[in-house]
Amino acid sequence: MTVYVGNDVHRKRSQIAVLDAAGDEQRNRNVPNGPVQLVPILGVLAPGTPVAFEAAYGWGWLVELLEELELEPHLVHPSRCKAIASARLKNDKVDAATLAQLLRAELLPEAWIAPPEIRDLRALLRHRASLVRLATGLKNRVHAVLADRGISARSSLWTTPGRAWLTALELPPTPRAIIEDCCGVLDTLATPIARLDREIGRAGQARPQGSGPHGLARRRQADGPDPGRRDR
Repeated sequence: MTVYVGNDVHRKRSQIAVLDAAGDEQRNRNVPNGPVQLVPILGVLAPGTPVAFEAAYGWGWLVELLEELELEPHLVHPSRCKAIASARLKNDKVDAATLAQLLRAELLPEAWIAPPEIRDLRALLRHRASLVRLATGLKNRVHAVLADRGISARSSLWTTPGRAWLTALELPPTPRAIIEDCCGVLDTLATPIARLDREIGRAGQARPQGSGPHGLARRRQADGPDPGRRDR
C-alpha cells in the first residue's frame, strides 16, 4: 500500500503522520527523537516510501536514518510552507498531517538535501565562523579597554610588532589582566582556526565542480532533457 509520511521534527520529539493514497490518516503519533524510537515506526514502511520534514534544528541525523531505511527523504523549505504557517488550527498533529498531504499532492516547497560531504563542509564553515566571531569579540574588548584608558591603539595591533607594543604598554593591574586574558584566548583560538582553514581548503579542492543544485541544473541543460522524466 502506498503511503505518505509527514514528520514534524522538533529538538527532542517528532510528530509522525502516515496517510494512505486517498489521503486518509492511518496514524499520527508523537515519539522521542532517535533511531531507537523511530525505527519501529519507519522501519516497517516499504522501501522508497516518501517522508517529508521541515529543515528544522538538527535534521542531518534524520536524513541518514531515512537513507539507511531505504526511504525517500523530502526536505521542506520552512519559510515557504505557507499551508502550515497560515493554518488556523496549528499543532504538531496538524502540521505533520499537512506535510504528508502536501507530499501526496506533490505541492511541497522542497529544499536541496546536500550530500554528506557538503554537509560536513558546511559544518566546518559554521564552526570556523563561530570561532572567528569569538576572536573578533575579544579583539574588540581589548580596543575597548584601551579606549577606556584614553590610549590610541596601533592600527596593526594584532601583528607581531603590535602585540609587542601591547605587551610593553604600562597599564594598571585590572586592564592589564583583561588584555592578557583576551590575548591568551586569542592565541588559543588561532590553532583551531588555522587547522580549519587547511581542512576547508582541502575539502574545497576535492569538491567536484558543479556538485551543488545549480551545477546540477547546468549539467541538465548541457545534456538535454532527461528521457526518463515526465513533464507535468
